[in-house]
Amino acid sequence: MSLQDPKLFGKVAVLFGGSSAEREVSLMSGTGVLEALRSRGVDAHAFDPSQRDLSELRREGFARCFVALHGRHGEDGTVQGALEMLGIPYTGSGVMASSVAMDKVMTKRIWQADGLPTPRYVRLAFDQQSREQVMAVPDVLGLPLIVKPPREGSSIGVTKVEGYSQMQDAVTLSVKYDADVLCEEFIEGEEVTCAVLGSGLDAHALPVVRIAAPEGAYDYQNKYFTDDVKYHCPSGLPEAEEREIQRIALAAYRTLGCRGWGRADVMIRASDRKPFLLEMNTSPGMTSHSLVPMSARAAGIAYEELCLRVLATATLDATGGAH
Repeated sequence: MSLQDPKLFGKVAVLFGGSSAEREVSLMSGTGVLEALRSRGVDAHAFDPSQRDLSELRREGFARCFVALHGRHGEDGTVQGALEMLGIPYTGSGVMASSVAMDKVMTKRIWQADGLPTPRYVRLAFDQQSREQVMAVPDVLGLPLIVKPPREGSSIGVTKVEGYSQMQDAVTLSVKYDADVLCEEFIEGEEVTCAVLGSGLDAHALPVVRIAAPEGAYDYQNKYFTDDVKYHCPSGLPEAEEREIQRIALAAYRTLGCRGWGRADVMIRASDRKPFLLEMNTSPGMTSHSLVPMSARAAGIAYEELCLRVLATATLDATGGAH
């Protein structure tokens, strides 16, 4: 499809808001996307699935959807499945890749099976959270370690545990968001992120963004609501490191079957500069603080152009599929 004529997209629904813990961020992302598409002449409309039934999309004649939802019922395959049933093409990954990438434990299992580097971890299922089992985790992973809900994003419910005495509180917090708990080896070093655009063999990695957070506190507040975090793009990393991060991000994206766009979060271990994959975001943020627009800008792609490119990749599993 030519990006020159926005009318060819037809009537477009920008799905944002939703009911997940990341609703606030989604509202910011969706508003940005909506304004960008309209500024380029696309017939784009706001649609909040927490306020309206998805079946209205078909009744109102929407030709495609730009998914700017984050978290549960947004990037976990559920909305994608509903849109498949409605036969309305949508942006981003399909049902399976969305649901797998939303679950950090499943993601890690697949990456490990393909020999991709990811931090060691212990999963505490809902029936494996006795005091003894919780306290045994640091013996396996060492300290400090990270405790987080496997199916939330935006650093929600995450604790960096420095000592045994903090383990129980960390698990208690995580369980508020997910019955299962993911405990992960802490990688001391720099955090970077790498966006990927496209599908299958056409997928390519964008420039790496290096994240410098105050005292390493790259948390929900710092991600979206302060200017304390510094982002470097170009990353300033040695060229060989940048290329290696792009390589593993692309491999991580392809092995999960992602399409359209995504963003891999990576830690570089300070001791030996080895990169480790943390997670794959299949519906990346598009706020003023977001990292994919920043990376695209460094590659010469303006925000509005990025939104159009992503919209142009809208498809269905049944037709486009992941290659």
